[in-house]
Amino acid sequence: MTDEASIRTDVPPSGTGCAECLDAGGWWFHLRRCAECGNVGCCDSSPSQHATAHWKATGHPVIQSFEPGEDWFWDFGTQTAGSGPELAPPSAHPAEQPAPGPAGAVPSDWTRHLNR
Repeated sequence: MTDEASIRTDVPPSGTGCAECLDAGGWWFHLRRCAECGNVGCCDSSPSQHATAHWKATGHPVIQSFEPGEDWFWDFGTQTAGSGPELAPPSAHPAEQPAPGPAGAVPSDWTRHLNR
């Protein structure tokens, strides 16, 4: 990853889902984790794009996928994908948590609401 100063391996994720979506009664497609402060936000395909909003509000440029089986990083500042160090556990939302999620909040026509 190009901005390793923005990666803190000792900070756990803020939760198992996008707090902003949960607070607003919304839903997400996939989750991303800020590699600097641990904030979990929804991806750019999600209706609210909270991970990108977090970067714009805080200047924390590096995120990691928070999906089971994925460990890639993205640097908003350089617009590049890459690998990085292992972050503090857990490395993904619980496997039983659906994607999209959270359970019960996803509309039946959810694919029509995705950003492409």
